[in-house]
Amino acid sequence: MAACAARRALAVGSRWWSRPLTGARGPIPLCAARGVGAFLPAATTTTRRHLSSRNRPEGKVLETVGVFEVPKQNGKYETGQLFLHSVFGYRGVVLFPWQARLYDRDVASAAPEKAENPAGHGSKEVKGKTHTYYQVLIDARDCPHISQRSQTEAVTFLANHDDSRALYAIPGLDYVSHEDILPYTSTDQVPIQHELFERFLLYDQTKAPPFVARETLRAWQEKNHPWLELSDVHRETTENIRVTVIPFYMGMREAQNSHVYWWRYCIRLENLDSDVVQLRERHWRIFSLSGTLETVRGRGVVGREPVLSKEQPAFQYSSHVSLQASSGHMWGTFRFERPDGSHFDVRIPPFSLESNKDEKTPPSGLHW
Repeated sequence: MAACAARRALAVGSRWWSRPLTGARGPIPLCAARGVGAFLPAATTTTRRHLSSRNRPEGKVLETVGVFEVPKQNGKYETGQLFLHSVFGYRGVVLFPWQARLYDRDVASAAPEKAENPAGHGSKEVKGKTHTYYQVLIDARDCPHISQRSQTEAVTFLANHDDSRALYAIPGLDYVSHEDILPYTSTDQVPIQHELFERFLLYDQTKAPPFVARETLRAWQEKNHPWLELSDVHRETTENIRVTVIPFYMGMREAQNSHVYWWRYCIRLENLDSDVVQLRERHWRIFSLSGTLETVRGRGVVGREPVLSKEQPAFQYSSHVSLQASSGHMWGTFRFERPDGSHFDVRIPPFSLESNKDEKTPPSGLHW
């Protein structure tokens, strides 16, 4: 409490960040307002934008919940690493890493534009580079405060029964890029509130970090690997709005004597500028290996028309698509509106929908 009292608090969206006063030395404590979530020293993320402290919730008391560590520039974080999400501000813990291929069209080699084709590749050739992501658990105490900016039930699975469209979600499961991890340590033996934390992790004070994987986590990871695996990430920026897409194959189901293949895709929208913009429309084109090309238009995304501003620059959501073919492509645009009423289109980078060729059995729920 004393450590937090000596710091100036600044809000970032619905989150709170605490900044050491000039001349402060020593370890930087991570603080939380009871019932609100984690606090972060602004000095660790100098590129983040801040609101004034007048937005501080009334009657909230700061409590120290841990001490920040220096983020890793090289290497990976280990299972059990506690962290704060640098964009959405929630507390979490690393379960295990994924090695993905990042296809960043912003750094693609210059190449002549090509006419749009059914595969959706109408621009530069993009070469992927290896990038680390992490499977993580989100602290349940923070979920209510990020639900307007990031879905906390975004990781979905096909249900194990006859309804080919039935899905279920594991609340508080997420994928986080390496650069979004702000690591910290805690003396609390159960620092993250999530129903799977103690089922997956065991406290061992001789280890660093002091939370090691139980056999339950290893078995769950192995059995559900095909349905959890993150392999490709696609990114593109248009007029300072960056769109990141991560597709996931979910499995195949039989419906009306045909095979239906399912994918989910996670999309993050980030405003890299200071101007306020609002997403108004989506326009998708979906190409199936069977030869069909479908166009989908609609208002907003997942029932929302999010505003991206300095204070809340990012929005993340997940959705689903099904095809009666084992592969396909998706691409499209998001239409945004400026405060003056003008509109502009932001490209969604084209991405492949690929199934597991060696799939033997469909996912059968949450394995332990």
